[in-house]
Formats: sequence, structure tokens, C-alpha cells
Amino acid sequence: MFTGIVEDLGRVKSLVKGKNSAQLSLVSPLIVSDIKLGDSIAVNGVCLTVTSFDYQSFTVDIMAETLDKTNLGALKKEDRVNLERALRLSDRLGGHLVSGHVDDLGTITGKEKQDIAIIIEVTFNPSLNKYLVPKGSVALDGTSLTIVAVDKNKFTVSLIPHTRGQTTLGFKDVGDKVNLEMDIISKYLEKLGTGDNNGTGYELGNTSKIDRSFLAERGFI
Repeated sequence: MFTGIVEDLGRVKSLVKGKNSAQLSLVSPLIVSDIKLGDSIAVNGVCLTVTSFDYQSFTVDIMAETLDKTNLGALKKEDRVNLERALRLSDRLGGHLVSGHVDDLGTITGKEKQDIAIIIEVTFNPSLNKYLVPKGSVALDGTSLTIVAVDKNKFTVSLIPHTRGQTTLGFKDVGDKVNLEMDIISKYLEKLGTGDNNGTGYELGNTSKIDRSFLAERGFI
């Protein structure tokens, strides 16, 4: 589990592709200063496992589905990536709960400067719209951001100078792909609302049922 607060901009050392997988090596002295074999690292928001490391770089394996659903397969030598080590339970949760399991690829379709901020518009699969609300959270390339506005198949976020300087989003441009992860809490709420996927809700003992009415009456939705 992660927070979406990027720790370092790593640099691609190599990406070796096989038939249905790839091996990615990344340079980041900061990240390797406190990792061990088997640790989980978020790379552009994708949870990957450390298979080897030295004093300045580490290596991870990428499976076929990850190559299909994320922008990692398009990386080239010297490209920069967002890196975050796994959350400690004693850490402050500065962003939001990010699992590192990417839902889909979005496309940057707009950039507009507003005073110190840059407003980024992202077009995405409309089937994911139900997980987004204004002022809610979304992860772009593993960066925790607050949603400004949501339309059927696009949403906007605002990048402050710090975020632009510390993440890949600062040099992404219109047409670039970004990894999207929706807020996991919204997914659980949807599951509770639909129950066993036919709208009946989940039975609690023999008398109670969690459905949309139950949640609305108690102020959850």
C-alpha cells in the first residue's frame, strides 16, 4: 500500500523486453538506501517487486498484463519515473490510500495555466466515471491528486509547482499516457451498494442489509 506522495524521480537504466514480460532497472540512490529484496515499490503508480539492487539502482520484473494496462512498456533509457516505497503503518498519510494496481491508461488532452497552477485534463474510459467525484482523490502515475471537475469521460486536476517539480507530471504533455488508479474506498462502496452484483446488498446476520438506501440514510453517500 502507498500514499501517492512521490519520493523520487528515478531514471530508467534499462528495459529488457521478453515475449510476455520485461525486466526494468531504475537508478535511484534515495530509494535503494532503504530497501531489501522482495520489497514493493510503486513505479509510476504500479506496485512492483524488487528482484535485485546495488548501491544506486534496483531491478523489477513486469508481467504481460502490467505491460498491457500501464505506460511502463513504453519507457526508454533515461526516461524519468515516479517512485514511492511502501507505506509504513507509522507514517503520515499525506495523500490517499493507493494500492499500486492500475485500473487503466488515461490520456492528457489539455493543459491550462491558472496563476501558479497548471490544470490538466485527462480523458479516460467512461466506465470508471462512477469512481470519481469533485474534490475526491485519484492517482496519476502514482501521484495522489485532488479532482477539480468530472465529466462523462474526462476529469481535471490541478498541479501546484511542487508537484510539477517532483513528479513526471511536470513534463508530461498533451497526448501523453498516464496510469490511472481510482480511489479504493469508492470501489468498496460500489461493492457494498451492489451486493452480490444483482443489487440485493450484503446480508448482516438475519435482519440487516447494506444497500444504497442503508448508506444514504447514514450519510455515507
